[in-house]
Amino acid sequence: MGQGPQRKKRVTITDVAQHAGVSTTAVSKVLRNAYGVSAAMQEKVRASMRELDYRPHAAARGMRGRTYTIGVLLDNIRNSFFADILDGIQGQLDNSDYTVMIGAAGFGADAQAKIIRSMVDRQMDGLILIAPGTTRSEVLHTAQGTPTVVIGHHDASGVHDSVADADAAGAALVVDHLVGLGHRDIALVSSPGTRASQWHHTPEIELTSGYAAAMERHGLAAQARVCKAAYSDDGGYKAGISLLAGKDRPTAIMAGADVAALGVWRAAHELGLQVPRDVSIAGYNNTALADLATVRMTSVDQAGHDMGSTAARLLIERVEGRRDSAVQTTMTPRLMVRGSTAAAHDH
Repeated sequence: MGQGPQRKKRVTITDVAQHAGVSTTAVSKVLRNAYGVSAAMQEKVRASMRELDYRPHAAARGMRGRTYTIGVLLDNIRNSFFADILDGIQGQLDNSDYTVMIGAAGFGADAQAKIIRSMVDRQMDGLILIAPGTTRSEVLHTAQGTPTVVIGHHDASGVHDSVADADAAGAALVVDHLVGLGHRDIALVSSPGTRASQWHHTPEIELTSGYAAAMERHGLAAQARVCKAAYSDDGGYKAGISLLAGKDRPTAIMAGADVAALGVWRAAHELGLQVPRDVSIAGYNNTALADLATVRMTSVDQAGHDMGSTAARLLIERVEGRRDSAVQTTMTPRLMVRGSTAAAHDH
């Protein structure tokens, strides 16, 4: 009987602070996953939480209440594939109390990290990170305290959910299609990714590995070449000039994003080359741009809308209490053949 009241007494952050020998402010910062908390402080406070059986997530939510905001990080707002993902996120949250806030940070890892920290500091209930260029450790640190879903990267984790496309299979679909049209000299334009990002299975890594494996399968390993370029019109344009200005230009080019493929197309046009007579071009994402009547570009559909709606559904599950399991979902790509790819011709 004497233990009853004791058992009911809720452990507070004051108890945790006293146990860890730190201030309540320090405990609060660890709970919020605030930037600048040392690893030693994190460990000391979390050890006390474990020992006292303190429930940080439920308690933190009860302490500040939900903000009903979801932060979405992306790099380049001109990549229209992100519009498809955002449509899916918005569609899933339409009849909910949640509001979506978008952070467009550019390709720099530091700028992206700054926005993620800013979203955490503003106490957003959850984050959807679209192919983040920030380091894996930064994302894992964030996900420890804020429900997080990563779109694009295939690296699995116990602390965040993942929604990815089977990018290696998508690359193989394009190579098989182009080889079937008689092409042998097929180049890939792929994002350079971020150095020292600690991610081992980003979309560009999966795409490049799928492309290389497919070229090898067709006995074309010697002809394989990868040009690294940002997934933007300018990135694709520079890659296109680099690949097409020389004498040994490829007869076909695939790019890892439609926006970059259209940049390649612009370079081809500037060099006086006709698509698909002189060079076949294939994109990736199957955005609305690829289907324009004046473009009609072959592209890989990776169900951007479905990726977004799945990510939003998983995130709300996390926000509302799922902590014991991480979910990895993979979309199956489909090739949409249009007029930008045709039979190979000798130069």
